[in-house]
Amino acid sequence: MSDPRSAARERGIAIELADLGSWGDAALVSEYDPDGPVIRINTRELPTGSSCDVREHIDRAVAHELYHHEEARGSIPRLPGRKARERAAGEHTP
Repeated sequence: MSDPRSAARERGIAIELADLGSWGDAALVSEYDPDGPVIRINTRELPTGSSCDVREHIDRAVAHELYHHEEARGSIPRLPGRKARERAAGEHTP
């Protein structure tokens, strides 16, 4: 994977750490806000391991949200169904 944080910067997307609240049984790792544009990483879901673990977690989340950015811009086609879009975002490498 290339450096997702650099890819976000090149696209003018800010990255923020934020408490995104409780989602019950679901885990919200990150979100993309096209109005920023900004990617927010949920501090509640950060791993408690080493700084390398945290960095890898953030990189995966940013890569995932970059997919949603490209989708919102129309650079890639919007797949039918949330499940398909989330799967594709999870496999995305900028």
